[in-house]
Amino acid sequence: MTASSLSFKLAVLFVIAGMAMGIGMAASQDHSIMPAHAHLNLLGWVSLFLFGIYYERRPALDTSRLALTQVIVWSVGTVVLTVAVAALHLGYAAFDPVAAIASLIVLAAMLLFAYFVFRPARDIAPSPTARLTPAE
Repeated sequence: MTASSLSFKLAVLFVIAGMAMGIGMAASQDHSIMPAHAHLNLLGWVSLFLFGIYYERRPALDTSRLALTQVIVWSVGTVVLTVAVAALHLGYAAFDPVAAIASLIVLAAMLLFAYFVFRPARDIAPSPTARLTPAE
């Protein structure tokens, strides 16, 4: 499995979960976990989808184990952070250290992604078979 395909698949699962959270909040008229809903949608749907686009545009990176690891670490951190933020907003203060650790996990995954973005271009040469589609 490539990093891009995993990113896209997980992004779709996260947005479905985020939409279900939103519908649940609307149905119950209890919006106390809105911050968790926002975290899930931004980290799980938007960020993962953007990672997928980036990886898909760099085929050599897309097939690397390190890129796949970045997606997995990001996703695990996102799930744990979302649960912890929801618990905190429901009044469970004991989840504060869990949220802190999950935040550091997500940060570590972003630092790894930053490494991919800022490393020299010669390390991420495009595939000779990759073609750009002109905008119409």
